[in-house]
Amino acid sequence: MYSDLTNGLPFMKMHGLGNDFVVLDAREKVVLDARQTAARADGTPALPKVTPALAQAIGHRQFGVGFDQLAVITNGVADAHLTFFNADGSTSAACGNATRCIARFLMEETGKTQLHLTTDRGDLAARDAGNGLTSVNMGHPQLDWDEIPLAHQMDTLELPIDGAPTATGMGNPHCTFFVDDVDAIDLVGFGPGIEHHALYPERTNVQIAQIIGPDHIRMRVWERGVGITLASGSSSCATAVAAARRGLTGRAVRIDLDGGTLHIDWREDGVWMTGPSAHVFSGVLTPSFLESLT
Repeated sequence: MYSDLTNGLPFMKMHGLGNDFVVLDAREKVVLDARQTAARADGTPALPKVTPALAQAIGHRQFGVGFDQLAVITNGVADAHLTFFNADGSTSAACGNATRCIARFLMEETGKTQLHLTTDRGDLAARDAGNGLTSVNMGHPQLDWDEIPLAHQMDTLELPIDGAPTATGMGNPHCTFFVDDVDAIDLVGFGPGIEHHALYPERTNVQIAQIIGPDHIRMRVWERGVGITLASGSSSCATAVAAARRGLTGRAVRIDLDGGTLHIDWREDGVWMTGPSAHVFSGVLTPSFLESLT
């Protein structure tokens, strides 16, 4: 996929249920200092170091490409290592929908039906679920206050916040509110205050969830460092875990998001997420765009 930076910086645009990503494939590439925008003299393909400023510039929907998250694929001890950046330039240890999209890309590239991926969240297993669907094991949820993390010791099942939300860690922090009607909530007005709540020292993703049935949830998402997104894999996992802990559902649920449906199954070996993915197009960031950022 990669060409020399003299010809620009190739990228892929993907989405999982409208939760969209720019993906940089940095396997077998040399990472350059942020000020270097040319390929090495020996012709080795190169990638500029992804800084918060570069991530913000690519993520701008008017002046860049636009994304909810930026994902970088690098070589690792397993099939690949994934690193994630939010649209505001901050990093995230986990991104479920991006992991699923990249897993599908790698399976199509290699012909494998199972993958071992690594992230800052830890090791993740992915597999072909058939009919164009991909499953990813997002690992065991973090349920203790200091793992999520929260500011101090407390019961994570019902936080001392109006609405008594549940806190869950999925490699990133989550705060899930159960409401009677998700569409009646002004998420634009509600989300930022919870994202920056003092109980969450690293900020939090915010979910508002409505129980439709014992195996069915309707959910909307405010993502940390991004804002409203049409879907979120880690948020879906966190909401399924929270609902099961509170006795509102079983451990296997369908979650309907604004962008479509995910299936979450909290098993003994972790929280499995299954859903579709799309590789929409591949493009190239021009040298002039990259030079304008130095």
